Amino acid sequence: MSIVSKSNARWLIGSAAVIMLITMGVRQTTGLFVLPITKTTGLSIVAISFALAIGQFMWGAAQAAFGVVADKYGATKVLIAGSLLLAVGQTLVPKLTSEFGIILSLGFLTSIGAAAGSFSILMGATMQRLPPAKQSFAAGIINAGGSAGQLIFAPLMQGVIGTAGWMAAMYTGAVAALLTLPLIAILARSGTPTAGAATVAPPVPSIGMVEQLRLAVRNQSYWCLHIGFFTCGFHIAFLVTHLPGDIALCGLAPSVASTSLALIGLFNIAGSLSVGWLGQRYRMKYLLATVYASRAVIVLIYVLMPKTAFNVFMVAGALGFTWLATVPPTAGLVGKLFGTRYLATLFGMTLISHQIGGFLGAWLGGVALVETGSYDWIWYIDIGLALAAAAINLPIREAKLPAGAVPA
Repeated sequence: MSIVSKSNARWLIGSAAVIMLITMGVRQTTGLFVLPITKTTGLSIVAISFALAIGQFMWGAAQAAFGVVADKYGATKVLIAGSLLLAVGQTLVPKLTSEFGIILSLGFLTSIGAAAGSFSILMGATMQRLPPAKQSFAAGIINAGGSAGQLIFAPLMQGVIGTAGWMAAMYTGAVAALLTLPLIAILARSGTPTAGAATVAPPVPSIGMVEQLRLAVRNQSYWCLHIGFFTCGFHIAFLVTHLPGDIALCGLAPSVASTSLALIGLFNIAGSLSVGWLGQRYRMKYLLATVYASRAVIVLIYVLMPKTAFNVFMVAGALGFTWLATVPPTAGLVGKLFGTRYLATLFGMTLISHQIGGFLGAWLGGVALVETGSYDWIWYIDIGLALAAAAINLPIREAKLPAGAVPA
């Protein structure tokens, strides 16, 4: 496989990171719309939570399907289709305000569109064109792009909601989705090797995609990644959907919620880059175990602490450092276990597990609020799942790094 030149690699990684910034920025701020949609449409919290829960699952399932298409036909067409679907979905949300309409627009169209421009597609498109020593850090940069999107879009969307209403904010997201189209063109050009670019010649895969999938599903380590990623999905979907509502229950202003989401994005830039860098130097399974265990501690602190704006901001920063920091080592471990030829497909499969957890986190949060008047028991489930995920990653059979080796 040809490896792009250093200058092209920068454009390749940079354009992928900015595409991720936009798609994740639009997607990760949906929690800000829950209360405004409820107030103006009469839909219940449970109904909207269910629509967003479907969206969580579809985002993961679509990435697996799009990963297969991207591995076979290339990522460019997938990314273009995703941009258009995301824009259409955002545009239709204000026009389809029945329960079925919200499920169709937020649950299916926007989620599928965001999936086509997300982790498995972008990381697959870039890591196949980079040398192994650079793949973990590249994954961290792309992941950090998603976090930057949350940092930028949370105050942006809250500001538009506050001044022009939630419908205008949805249209803003649609326009942002279309801005990925020129970036997709840059990514496509940058992924083409230039004259003089380095090449590597790994063995041509002797098996096809179907056989590779059969080997993967018989691999215990691959299932450990799935189980851990289920917990990650539960955690993130619950927080992105219901943290604004939980903060409102504490009597804090809506700006505290949007600022908290922005802080999560800000600190996850540092977390993603740090974990991506550490993945070149330490075994990734230990990084995953550390991230999951730290989440349990941080959530417990949140549950027990007095709910002041300052305390919430401090916890948001801590949560942010771990927020999507599981993605670079998970993608890196998939590459280590099976190579990068079918990375978009195999990593996309782990995202189905991630988003099954996401479905439950988003939906059960709404159920908990209606049935008990608070989110308390969901917080404790989140703590237990995080501790279990930390333990389940330790048996992964990851090759040790050579003693003293530090990739260039």
